Amino acid sequence: MEISDLHFLVAEDHEFQRKTLVLALKSLGAKQVLEAADGREALGYFSDLSEPIDIIICDLEMPNMDGMEFIRHVGNAGAPVSIILTSGMERNVISSVETMTRAYGINLLGAIEKPATPQKLRDLIKRHGQNAPRAATGAEIDIPEQEIIAALKQRQFEPYFQPKVDLQTGDAVGAESLTRWRHPQRGILPPGEFIKLIGQKGLMDELTWAMLEKSASACVAWHRQGWPLTVSVNLSLTSLEDPMCADRITQTVEKQGLAPRHMTLEITESAAMTNVAPCIEALARLRMKGFGLSIDDYGTGYSSMQQLGRIPFTELKIDQSFVTDCAAHPQHRIILESSIDMARKLGLKAVAEGVETRGDWNLLKELGCSIAQGYFIAKPMSATDFLEWVPEWAPPD
Repeated sequence: MEISDLHFLVAEDHEFQRKTLVLALKSLGAKQVLEAADGREALGYFSDLSEPIDIIICDLEMPNMDGMEFIRHVGNAGAPVSIILTSGMERNVISSVETMTRAYGINLLGAIEKPATPQKLRDLIKRHGQNAPRAATGAEIDIPEQEIIAALKQRQFEPYFQPKVDLQTGDAVGAESLTRWRHPQRGILPPGEFIKLIGQKGLMDELTWAMLEKSASACVAWHRQGWPLTVSVNLSLTSLEDPMCADRITQTVEKQGLAPRHMTLEITESAAMTNVAPCIEALARLRMKGFGLSIDDYGTGYSSMQQLGRIPFTELKIDQSFVTDCAAHPQHRIILESSIDMARKLGLKAVAEGVETRGDWNLLKELGCSIAQGYFIAKPMSATDFLEWVPEWAPPD
């Protein structure tokens, strides 16, 4: 969508800075710009307009209703709006508000430390619509259990693949398998539409086996095309609780013609913490059979280092909350540097998920991170599209 088609709302109490923002937007081609002197006035516009606001540019320090309270009301409204934060406050305070904004389900385009320039605004406005969260559709509570059971039997669930790239060489090295439901009436559904219900109905194990089989089959197809890539598959807690799971996983993968060394199994910290003894036995056995093991969402749990010390991981996957926009967050850089250094000392590959900008890519490369994954490289795609993407991929200059 062109800037001229977007509806903007500028919430800023300082009149000169507010007028400067409005002029900057109009210089970029914006034609529909509303302005408010505080959060309360902005909320009135936001709530009463017949035409929805696309992008809000919001200061944090305002009288009557500050930016944080205003953001809370916007988040509770559930409208598909994007926000750009502007502030002269400390970077760590802005970072906290960014986290809060995302937690309310709002599409945060980024933050600008005052003064905001047209170039800074243009760069953030470009993100509008790219990664906006889908509005809740209620599909996950509307889909009957029998429909999901039938979908599993009819093999309607399939993997989509998000590429993983070596940061130092720029080469594609593999992909993570992410579940999608090819629904005959609703089209391609993301996990948010069904995964919670599958877990509640005790069907996660069946879904895991289907993804293992299809992901292994896809990886074999890559090899036949001359691409010696690996595939990463998420392993559920229920699968790890089965004492025979290591043998069953190996049989499932090898039956498709894939050697275990070409597959990495991703395990969340919480899964590795539950039923410790059988989980460690299963993971150790899988490692002995040649599978790679990745600790997923590293840094979001409370005992990450304990997990690294007791499970034979081969990969440390840094959570996207520390990666996305890392170049703009000094605190995130410190966490990334520490995580990458720890991975290096433990002999693990450090994988950064959530790489969305060139700034993210450049910083991670500078810090010596092994592998990157995220929208800056490519979105998840079907097996067919992935095979077309690999030969066309070229790393950024």
